[in-house]
Amino acid sequence: MNRDVKSIVSQMTLEEKAGMCSGADFWHLKSVDRLGVPSVMVSDGPHGLRKQDENADHLGINESIKAVCFPAGVLSACSFDRELLHTFGDAIGKEAQANDLSVVLGPAVNIKRSPLCGRNFEYYSEDPYLAGETAAAFINGVQEHHVGTSIKHFAANSQEFNRMSASSNVDERTLREIYFPAFETAVKKAQPYTVMCSYNRLNGTYASEHPWLLTDVLRKEWGFEGYVMSDWGAVNDRVPGLKAGLDLEMPASDGMSDKEIVKAVQDGTLDEAILDQAVERILKILFTYADNREEQEFTMEQDHGLARHIAAESMVLLKNEDNILPLKESEKIAFIGGFAEKPRFQGGGSSHINCFRIDNILDEVKGNPMITYAKGFAADTDVYEEALAAEAIEAAKAADKAVLFLGLPDSFESEGYDRSHMRLPDCQNRLMEEILKVQKNVIVVLHNGSPVELPWADDVKGILEAYLGGQAVGGAVADILFGKVNPSGKLAETFPYRLEDNPSYLAFGDPVDVDYTEGIYVGYRYYDAKHMDVAYPFGYGLSYTTFAYSNLRLDRQKMTEKDTVKVSVDVTNTGDRFGKEVVQLYVSDKTNAARRPLRELKGYEKVALEPGETKTVTMTIDYRSLAWYSTELHDWYAASGEYEILIGASSRDLRLTETLTLKNSTLLPLNVTKNTTMGELLRDPRTAPFLKEWQAKMLSVFAAPEDTPKEEASASEEAISEEMNDAMMISMPLRNLVTFGTCSTAELEKLVEELNRL
Repeated sequence: MNRDVKSIVSQMTLEEKAGMCSGADFWHLKSVDRLGVPSVMVSDGPHGLRKQDENADHLGINESIKAVCFPAGVLSACSFDRELLHTFGDAIGKEAQANDLSVVLGPAVNIKRSPLCGRNFEYYSEDPYLAGETAAAFINGVQEHHVGTSIKHFAANSQEFNRMSASSNVDERTLREIYFPAFETAVKKAQPYTVMCSYNRLNGTYASEHPWLLTDVLRKEWGFEGYVMSDWGAVNDRVPGLKAGLDLEMPASDGMSDKEIVKAVQDGTLDEAILDQAVERILKILFTYADNREEQEFTMEQDHGLARHIAAESMVLLKNEDNILPLKESEKIAFIGGFAEKPRFQGGGSSHINCFRIDNILDEVKGNPMITYAKGFAADTDVYEEALAAEAIEAAKAADKAVLFLGLPDSFESEGYDRSHMRLPDCQNRLMEEILKVQKNVIVVLHNGSPVELPWADDVKGILEAYLGGQAVGGAVADILFGKVNPSGKLAETFPYRLEDNPSYLAFGDPVDVDYTEGIYVGYRYYDAKHMDVAYPFGYGLSYTTFAYSNLRLDRQKMTEKDTVKVSVDVTNTGDRFGKEVVQLYVSDKTNAARRPLRELKGYEKVALEPGETKTVTMTIDYRSLAWYSTELHDWYAASGEYEILIGASSRDLRLTETLTLKNSTLLPLNVTKNTTMGELLRDPRTAPFLKEWQAKMLSVFAAPEDTPKEEASASEEAISEEMNDAMMISMPLRNLVTFGTCSTAELEKLVEELNRL
């Protein structure tokens, strides 16, 4: 059906238009029955539908419908698999159609600045490229069914403490390189129907009334076409928000915001055209859904199977000493830990799903007489119970292998507050110490939403990171442990040894002004630049087979800013079982034109290989892949020179390297003043020739006269070496040409003018 949205808006009263810009209740948009505008419903949905009645709360105190809980973002991102995420989104889109939901509130792509953020379990990664590619694949899957997504939370929402008022103070380069790209990629590759603005202030201005953020960047630069909605309760001042580009306020404002908008139009402080534009945006998305309703069944059992598949494809094998995994059916195995019986598979807060079914691993192995279970500790507390511990220790002692199911209780991480440490509950670490005294063949399965410290990692033989695996986590873990599925997940975030190692450690969690002092050095960008030892690096993950990389080639060795480069590499399964490998492409800038991370992820592909099979993996990079954000140009910039193209299995496991040379016709703008250093000008090919003469004159000032006695000249050379002269020259501002008598003030002014004309 073709709707003339402008005509519909023109027939609305001022009050009706104002009303369209806020919710009817917690979950519905308002209708205008006389003009055929229906009320539609939105729902939380990053990893499953949380459909509630209009009287239900935001955080989930009231019941929502029975639904399927898929793996949380923290796990699904570890799949490094765009096709899998598209399939995931496709299932969510079908489920939304089956339940008459017009928009699902997700995905959440905020960058994991610190392991402490209480909502990290919803977010994809510390890396903006991976987060953006993952989000775009998911969004495209959902929206193929004319169900909208609401990518969130825009922007720089990386802590929960005081999230509704604190200011994230971030320089523009860091925003552009770290905190914006996941949103930018999603907009350009998937056009989410809506964008959800965050609660926090950005550099002092609330995100909900930030015109540069919501209009200049999001719409004008990136070409976003949908509507911007607020996070629930994120609106500070409604009329300035509308002017800035915030179209829809959620939830209902009890009519207060509607009245403010009407009054502002009537007294001339708000141009009615701005209101009309917001309503048009909302209606276009509303009708996209309403006019494309699909007949869909809510296939929960089928989707439960998909949830299991996604989880198994995403879990990360961190350690497998002596090939202790996979387990064999003939072995006597002790399962220990409350999470085996009651797995933690999702986070707390607005994304919490009311699951129609939950699988634990004990149900999966029921009937196997070789497996015993001892609780050891309760999953929801941090209490060491002697009787439970004693039973677990005996079970471990009597087994060939012990599998401990450890993790974080719900109370340790949730929306609304941040963690205060990275430790597992003390009771779990204490039990581990006791079990290691009687059993050396110990395997750990982790159920957590963010990195944890692992003080016993060197003493156990196997570690499987299951994260928050959704309602089918029990079956997925069993598939990995017993080798039905070969693990292929890779870490989407770094596991540091200690919380104190994190780059944001001294600048995270402030209540008013949160200064992002680490800048672009987030996650592996920091750890790798410092060559710092970490527990497990970004992109890391083991398999039950092995892979060899060979024959790296570029389809061109030299490029301009207009070119793309095809990067190809051969990957061979050198083991004895089917497996999948994530091939990662990193770029390292060797030009020294700007301070850059040591390397940055710019491509990845997942490849499936039978034993002995070789496949060619191909990725494409472009000018943006090489670039950093220049605040002088207000654009992305890559300097002419050499760049290393690195192929590997993690940010620390780099197997192959090729060099690519860029010839960029664009140079950074000249802004020469008397305080510009000679070093800056000598490094620039435009100005270097002009500086050679002045450099020579300046060096002559410091040189000993030709008639200086040999003994005095020798003493002078010892005091002022050639290296010292060179270093001083590089750091010397142009004004020193006058100071040391090399030229006059007038000559200096003329030189500066000439340099700026180049």
